Amino acid sequence: MFSKFILNTIFLFSVLIVSAQTDSGEKMNINLIKVKNNIYMLQAKGGNIGLSFGNDGVFMVDDQYADGIEQIQNEIKKVSDKPVRFLVNTHFHGDHTGGNPAMAETGTVIFSQENVRNRLQDVIAKETKKISEEALPVITFAEDLTFHFNGEKIYVFHVHNAHTDGDSMVYFTGSNVLHTGDVFFNGKYPYIDIENGGSLKGYIAGLDRALLIINEDTKVIPGHGDVGSYKDLKDTIEMLSILYKRVNNLYLNNKTEAEILEMADLTKEYDDEGFGDGFIKTDAFLKMIYKEVSQEASEGAEERAAKNKEAMKKYKEIEKKLKEKEKN
Repeated sequence: MFSKFILNTIFLFSVLIVSAQTDSGEKMNINLIKVKNNIYMLQAKGGNIGLSFGNDGVFMVDDQYADGIEQIQNEIKKVSDKPVRFLVNTHFHGDHTGGNPAMAETGTVIFSQENVRNRLQDVIAKETKKISEEALPVITFAEDLTFHFNGEKIYVFHVHNAHTDGDSMVYFTGSNVLHTGDVFFNGKYPYIDIENGGSLKGYIAGLDRALLIINEDTKVIPGHGDVGSYKDLKDTIEMLSILYKRVNNLYLNNKTEAEILEMADLTKEYDDEGFGDGFIKTDAFLKMIYKEVSQEASEGAEERAAKNKEAMKKYKEIEKKLKEKEKN
């Protein structure tokens, strides 16, 4: 049935590592890792790709940068000669969507949460160098979407204002494998794109929702990093919650961003585990938390001021009525 899918047996508990070159001539290592059953994770230059191989064809989650997509397509063909029929973008960043035009040219249908298409349209409009309209997902959804493909139900669900405002996770229910997109950086401090709708509280809420859907045996494909577990998600939630509370308390005690950045003990237990060794360094992560905390405080002050203004308005109206009543 599968002329090349027989290679699955070779990948059992193993990793295929190949050295390829991008269009610019830069060498790119590609790791194709069997996660469980017919679900694989492909690592290269950008965010982790999820792949489902089977009788129906190939189901793909994210596609990294444009300059590496040809090599990625070649690696997929080594496992299965069937077409990539569906592609889900977990969010709009280029290290997860850069290969969209090339995938669309092969007939792949691209799906995403509706905010992803909107964000990509903005990117296309602002870019000085031409980006093909084929980068845009052709089918979008608001909250969730279900595929029945390769013998299992694939549940795609939106998590609100987490890494961005358009994040989705993809759960291969039969294989019990979850692809989180960038709502999970395994063992590293995450990047939270506040400018494009992301938030730390939303990030934590997104991970909490994932824990309600999966179980302790679930294999987790993160946006970046190695294959993770249910426990890794719980540990990440704990780390984010603890650091948020620490920074928030310091902010409420009038500590400046500069003063907080000098407090090495603030993140020591996580830095010792290597959380600050990834793309987002400790200082950058603390600055992100501080920015969110200060924004929340500012918004809270504005809300309180508005409520006080409204209360004063009502008080004056009541006072006016009482005076009129006394005159009568």
